[in-house]
Amino acid sequence: MTATKIHLALAALMGFAGVALLAAAAHVTGTANVQTAGQILLFHASAVLGATAARKGGFLADLAARLAISALIFGAALFAADLARRGFANEALFPRAAPTGGWFMLGGWLALAGAAVFAPRN
Repeated sequence: MTATKIHLALAALMGFAGVALLAAAAHVTGTANVQTAGQILLFHASAVLGATAARKGGFLADLAARLAISALIFGAALFAADLARRGFANEALFPRAAPTGGWFMLGGWLALAGAAVFAPRN
């Protein structure tokens, strides 16, 4: 399976989980942590879809973009999982899980900027 297919499938799963978490926040738990987890997943699912399309269109440096997209996916999943666990079970996924996920997201966004700046000319 190619990186493109994996990234697209994971973006779709992030979107699914984001909607499910927002529904749970509205109808089950009502906690801000669960709502934030859903929002993070939905925002980053859209970013992953857009970045994957830009990478395939040649607008981003390929390897840097693949690493950036992977960092966004991993960071959003880790951050959202920690917040969701806090919202549902009132305990952390593991110590410093959310900040670690946040750093991966920040790194992913910076790497995505670099991939745009250093993209080969078409």
